Amino acid sequence: MFHTLASVLQAALVERLTLLLNHVLGAEAVATDRLRGHAGRVFRLQFDGWPALLPPLPQVSYRVTPAGLLEACAGAPAPVEPDLRLAIDASNPALALAQWSAAGEWPRVDVQGDAQFAADLSWLMQNLRWDVQDDLARLVGQAPAHELARIARLIAGGLRGALGGLSAAASRNGGGAPARASR
Repeated sequence: MFHTLASVLQAALVERLTLLLNHVLGAEAVATDRLRGHAGRVFRLQFDGWPALLPPLPQVSYRVTPAGLLEACAGAPAPVEPDLRLAIDASNPALALAQWSAAGEWPRVDVQGDAQFAADLSWLMQNLRWDVQDDLARLVGQAPAHELARIARLIAGGLRGALGGLSAAASRNGGGAPARASR
């Protein structure tokens, strides 16, 4: 029963992630233009070293549509060999999240496949940003959206600072438990 529930939740998560990715891509003509050249190509994300104590993450494959958007290959059988395989080091998800939040540092990614496709995806990851404030403004108006975004930036800055401190302490201790203050 747990596996059935997990697979339903994973499918729903992939659907929502696909919608979000396409929303961000569709907001920037340069992004869809860049992907149109790769229409029909498939890339696969896999998370290597994911801790066994956590629920498993699915391998997700996406096909680039002629419109320059992404289509999840979950319903149809995934291709035997994708054009591009991105194996993300997920052996320490907490540390990876802390490093990404604090310094924008991405985890190690092993890339296999089409070099131009990989270069274009890398460009998109480095240059596309989700304009959350603009999306909020459509729902609640400009002034409340601006204030909510300001508060979110303050909270995110505080979290980044705290995670940066924890990440630095963990790296000083060789990646183990955070340092304890001596008395």
